[in-house]
Amino acid sequence: MNHPDHVAPGARNRLIAGVRAAVVPGRDDHPAVTLLPGNLSLRIPILALMLAMTIGFTAGSIAIAIVEYHVKPGLAWPLGVLQATPLIFAARWPLAAFRVAAAGLLLTVVVRHGTGFMPWPVTAILALIVILFFTGVGSDRQTTVGVGTVTIAGVLLPAVAFGMPGWFGMILAGIFAVALTFGDAVGGRHSAVEELRRREEQHRQDLARQAVLEERARIARELHDVVAHHMSVIAMQAEAAPYKIPDLPDAAKQTFGVVRDAAREALTETRRVVGLLRSDDEGAERAPQPGLDRLDDLVAAARRSGLSVASVVVGMPRPLDTGVDLSAYRIVQESLSNAARYAPGARVHIEIKYGAEALAVAVTDDGPRSTPAESHGGGHGLVGMRERVTMLDGRFDAGPREEAGWSVVAELPYGDTD
Repeated sequence: MNHPDHVAPGARNRLIAGVRAAVVPGRDDHPAVTLLPGNLSLRIPILALMLAMTIGFTAGSIAIAIVEYHVKPGLAWPLGVLQATPLIFAARWPLAAFRVAAAGLLLTVVVRHGTGFMPWPVTAILALIVILFFTGVGSDRQTTVGVGTVTIAGVLLPAVAFGMPGWFGMILAGIFAVALTFGDAVGGRHSAVEELRRREEQHRQDLARQAVLEERARIARELHDVVAHHMSVIAMQAEAAPYKIPDLPDAAKQTFGVVRDAAREALTETRRVVGLLRSDDEGAERAPQPGLDRLDDLVAAARRSGLSVASVVVGMPRPLDTGVDLSAYRIVQESLSNAARYAPGARVHIEIKYGAEALAVAVTDDGPRSTPAESHGGGHGLVGMRERVTMLDGRFDAGPREEAGWSVVAELPYGDTD
């Protein structure tokens, strides 16, 4: 159990550290929180207001000192500048502004030698209150407590010692404490909001990265099945060749053996590298991968979900590389899924165009909707489609149509066919 005498040294050390930060210039002079907005159009009016307040408070401090307190102009001018002018940079360097203003207030106490009810013009007190507010906003709590301690011990107590009524000193101390506390609360809330915004942005980036990783893992599993199928065919054909071709030379038999062994080794390495990406439903991953030959099934399923779907094939159909065929199917599938999710009841048009160099896939709908989130509901549709097209060195474009609805267009180079 901790005793009070064990706690006191820690609190005392924190107080000393706070007082040191308030008095001695250092790295704490640059506030972690500032109320100045980054937008120039908003920053200029605030700076203009600060400038107007600084001019008013400085002029008031000089005029009141000369007219009311009968301070010589040669002293009133520098003291007024020290007391109020630091307000102009209080929002950016609050601790530096506090040090200058506090020094001006203390010098005023010494210059006036306790004459009058209060040694400072009221405008100087108002400027200090604003400076203390910005100090509370931009400083940590330990430094804020140190600033309050320095203000009371270094400014108010000397004034009381020189004749200012103690009850009035207590009122000023309370006002200064309120300014610092209010600034600390505003700065804390601002810091919390900024931290929340930063965490939300980090979370959004994490979701986007997760979407990419999940889709790449899915593509890798599908690629594994495709490669495994073809390498198995190569291995079996190389194994069967010597039995199918009579009187095959020994050199040819040896070559087929090398091809067979290489195919088996490549198949083993592929399974070893990519096999870890498989999910628990291993049997489903080994099922034949879909292609555009199942386009009618997709259209029928979309119509059952409430969409009005029309499909058209342009050009002469040709055999497609397995990766291209699978990617085209997935793009249509995900586009229909997005249309059903974001624009239920919309009319959808699917166009599969066999061009000279590439297969063009276009899916458009007329349903009003906003941009679908990249990671809404775990679908990651746009991320997945873009990843597939990029892997095939194709071109992908998705976005709202000018008239209404949404459009997904992909061009997939043919590559080598089966």
